[in-house]
Amino acid sequence: MRGNIAQLMQQAQKMQENMQRAQEELAGIEVTGNAGGGMVSVTLTGRMECRKVRIDPSVISDPEMAEDLVAAAINDAVNKVNEASQEKMGSATAGMQLPPGMKLPF
Repeated sequence: MRGNIAQLMQQAQKMQENMQRAQEELAGIEVTGNAGGGMVSVTLTGRMECRKVRIDPSVISDPEMAEDLVAAAINDAVNKVNEASQEKMGSATAGMQLPPGMKLPF
């Protein structure tokens, strides 16, 4: 029984180290979300910090459309960061199942 607990603790420690490494890697990535066929693009880091917003000058003449395209580009970028996060954290947990409702990163 003690051997099982010790092994479980080692696995948990390794998973924690892998998750920390994955979070550091994720913080260093940048993704770009696009909308309107590239008329608007938003670049976010893995920590959801906005690095760059590019808006085609032709969009500026229609403020409502510009607002919608910026929102869509942000949502696209957020979805890409979330996908990258799930991928990195999934590999960090090495297939260990987490309890239902528990999401990564914490």
